[in-house]
Amino acid sequence: MIESQAHDAGTATETFQSFAEFYPYYLGEHSNTICRRLHVIGTLAGFVVAMASLALWSPLGLLLSPVVGYGFAWVGHFFFEHNKPATFRHPWWSFRGDMKLLRETLTFERPF
Repeated sequence: MIESQAHDAGTATETFQSFAEFYPYYLGEHSNTICRRLHVIGTLAGFVVAMASLALWSPLGLLLSPVVGYGFAWVGHFFFEHNKPATFRHPWWSFRGDMKLLRETLTFERPF
């Protein structure tokens, strides 16, 4: 069940009972092609920085990996999608959505 309150220019507060309910909302918040592409690129870049940081035992790199990943995503939201990132309201489900979007893109289930 999705409950919406104060649906005022992107300020709705949604409550989701499952990730299956959240993911269609997530996709709707990423309808702009450039925004989705920036998410995929940012997720991959953040993952590469995190893996390299682990391999090199660099704590600073680990701290920077989310900045790299979400930097791309937030540019997509603020300049192309013109909405607030779902990360601000639903951080864990949004991260899971990012991972699912990446998987679907890499397996050609969803166009890049």
